Amino acid sequence: MSDATEQSTPQVDDDAWEKACAEDLEEERARRRAEYGPPPGSAAEELKKLVDAVTDKLSSVQAPFLGSVAQGTAEQVAKQAVRQARSVIEPVIDRNADVFDHLAAAGSELLAAYRSAVEGQESRWTQRTQEPAPPRDAKDAEDPKDPKDEGGPGGEHIDLD
Repeated sequence: MSDATEQSTPQVDDDAWEKACAEDLEEERARRRAEYGPPPGSAAEELKKLVDAVTDKLSSVQAPFLGSVAQGTAEQVAKQAVRQARSVIEPVIDRNADVFDHLAAAGSELLAAYRSAVEGQESRWTQRTQEPAPPRDAKDAEDPKDPKDEGGPGGEHIDLD
């Protein structure tokens, strides 16, 4: 009886769900790469790209106010300075790649906190300006003891803590 049951039951792949999820994930990644381009690398890789871009830009800069002889000398000096800077920067980036990732994450968190504080304050400012001011009586305008009349149009204290 067990032989008949085993033959009628289709074989179930235990990893079918895992494989299907992996395939779906890979398809989504391919779609995003096609739509948005390659994802950014680590912070260290991005810093290396920045150093490369600055190096390329500095080596292509020409000073029009220098003569042709001075121009060649200036280019050589600039290229040498760039090579020396790269020789110092790249090993530091390679050795401390995880530090740059942590700094990038910390910067993102600080930016998110700042945006949250600013957006909260802006919403309070815009809510206050969108609500119509209550009409003031002539009697209220003449009352010297009215606390609303003290001082000028002062600002509100922004609490960032």
